[in-house]
Amino acid sequence: MTDLHVFAPSGVELRTAALKLAAKRLGAMGFEITLDAGVRGRHQRFAGDDEARLAAIHRVAQAAPSVALACRGGYGLTRLLDRIDWPLLARAVERGTRWVGHSDFTALQLGLLAHTGVGPAAITWQGPMACDDFGRADDAGGVDEITRDCFAEAMSGELEAVGFRTEPGFDGLEAKGLLWGGNLSMLQSLLGTPHWPKVKGGILFLEDVNEHPYRVERTLLQLHQAGVLARQKAVLLGDFSGWRKSPLDRGYSFKAMVAHLRSVCSTPILTGLPFGHVPTKVTLPVGAQVQLVVQGRDVLIGW
Repeated sequence: MTDLHVFAPSGVELRTAALKLAAKRLGAMGFEITLDAGVRGRHQRFAGDDEARLAAIHRVAQAAPSVALACRGGYGLTRLLDRIDWPLLARAVERGTRWVGHSDFTALQLGLLAHTGVGPAAITWQGPMACDDFGRADDAGGVDEITRDCFAEAMSGELEAVGFRTEPGFDGLEAKGLLWGGNLSMLQSLLGTPHWPKVKGGILFLEDVNEHPYRVERTLLQLHQAGVLARQKAVLLGDFSGWRKSPLDRGYSFKAMVAHLRSVCSTPILTGLPFGHVPTKVTLPVGAQVQLVVQGRDVLIGW
């Protein structure tokens, strides 16, 4: 069986039933489940104080399980970035550990890429999390089949590509580069720090939740004005749900926001990537070299 450790590097996990259900479901998928000792830690809004959560990350890295799955996101990893033992995490990857998560976990994944540099030791996976995805109650929709199957194939090494549909206008686009990105707010927070991966010629994917399109636009314009978007071969936008319309919008929408970005940025910006704070999400290898191909409206990302 494939050993899978569930740990909590960020926000406090209060959903005991969800954690048990996630362990049961992951076990039924063939994983041998270990719940890290700090997974139920509580300190203010965090899964334990900073020392406890840092110790949990290092403890999992030393154990080097096949899969290191974040329990949930929230906030907390930014506090730890200056003290994480990045070579220890890289050695765990070299020993076969697949670090998986999204949301706040983006900070750890991009930090590893920044400190390790391009190569096999820097590859992690943006994908589901234990409680948020595998612990979802049946009356709330349960586990999405695409999310489950994509995760299982990625963890077994069988997944080699994902596909989705985008808007018209990109037929024939082909690009090769380093796949990187994740949660937009977390990625932005790393800009200008030692934990920012300076990727050129990459394929950047982004998602966020509870952020109005004007806030998404402002953040993306910062990346554009900092020269980040121009250095990429393509930008892929996932799900940006959870925001509320305002009477002040007057026709301003997510679509209008994307149209404005395309008018000022020459890098292709594609929408429709099935990824984000939603039940259906693919699993993506951060730090891997990929090929992007668009035929009609069909997009394929292979590695």
